[in-house]
Amino acid sequence: MSQLFTTILYQPLLNLLVFFYTVVPGHDIGVAIVLLTMVIKLLLYPLSRQSIRGQKSLQQLQPKMNELKERYKNDREAQAKAMMALYKAEKVNPLSSCLPLLIQLPILLAVFQVFQSGLHNGSLDLLYPFVADPGSLNPVSFGLVNLAQPNLVLALLAGAAQYWQAQMLSTARPPKKMPGAKDEDMMTMMNRQMLYVMPVMTVFIGMTLPGGLALYWFIITLLTALQQQVMFRKDGPPAPKTTPAAPATNAS
Repeated sequence: MSQLFTTILYQPLLNLLVFFYTVVPGHDIGVAIVLLTMVIKLLLYPLSRQSIRGQKSLQQLQPKMNELKERYKNDREAQAKAMMALYKAEKVNPLSSCLPLLIQLPILLAVFQVFQSGLHNGSLDLLYPFVADPGSLNPVSFGLVNLAQPNLVLALLAGAAQYWQAQMLSTARPPKKMPGAKDEDMMTMMNRQMLYVMPVMTVFIGMTLPGGLALYWFIITLLTALQQQVMFRKDGPPAPKTTPAAPATNAS
């Protein structure tokens, strides 16, 4: 499994980073990381687009979801069946927004190991024959920032980009609690977590990781936020159908 991870993710990313490093004027590692991030983002673009549409579609379904929760507030099983019928009728997958994140986790781990080996330890022993070996990678970008060391500014930028991305996906006004509801609406809780908790976690985690990884996370989050903005302004996510979902039937 380790060898598969190295062959499929780690080695290609290491070679791509070194390639950009050798062809960029001045051999600036920061510019090489930005270019590497843009390539990764381009490869993940279809999944990211699907995730953004899925999250926005779930928000658009929120009024109907609230109606079903009120209708079946005393019958959890019927409520769950009605929700599934609603998702099916509207062709919305509630898990679609999680897929790109799950796919990014092994990529993030591979990028971390690339920076650990290439920037921190200087190990470039897995280069392809057609990739020029620079001998070592200078971790200092623009003559100022050592990307092999943690960097507070880059961690804060990554957190700010995370906040901006989440803010665009959050509802303008959280739905009111329904009479008799014991728990706060799940979508509202998720929105609050994405809006506040994730940016703070990004900053704290980014402060402990190499600056190169914080730069990667900042750029890829910024590109995702810009993608969201373009999608929302131009074509927008698909609007839900007007046909109501068939109510779940109770066993007699």
